[in-house]
Amino acid sequence: MAKYLLLKHYRGGPERAVDYATMDQWTPEEVDAHMAFMRAFAARLQESGEFVDTQALAPGGTFVRHDGEGRPPVTDGPFAETKDLIAGWYVIDVDSWERAVQLAGELSAAPGPGGQPCCEWLEVRPFVGCLPTATE
Repeated sequence: MAKYLLLKHYRGGPERAVDYATMDQWTPEEVDAHMAFMRAFAARLQESGEFVDTQALAPGGTFVRHDGEGRPPVTDGPFAETKDLIAGWYVIDVDSWERAVQLAGELSAAPGPGGQPCCEWLEVRPFVGCLPTATE
């Protein structure tokens, strides 16, 4: 088994997909449907033994970096560009790179406005020390 991070971005989907606004602009029913999909996805992974963790992130935040000894941290933000915002993640423990990619594809189909699949981009990253079984 190898651990992977499925990192959900706010980049939206390809042109053929629904061009959706951020979740704070969705109807309550659309948010409920999306969250129900996410809970069901996590429950399925728990049943298969592939679930490690999941978290959703609030859209606000800031970049912080060290600016020298005795100086306050430098902050900038909330983020450089909207496309760089991270919506949340799943940590999975699966048998192969192919399985990680398969699950990311399924997660990308979470419903958005109007019940249409979001087709959002997910970044699949192996944990250090967990080598994928196929060339990336």
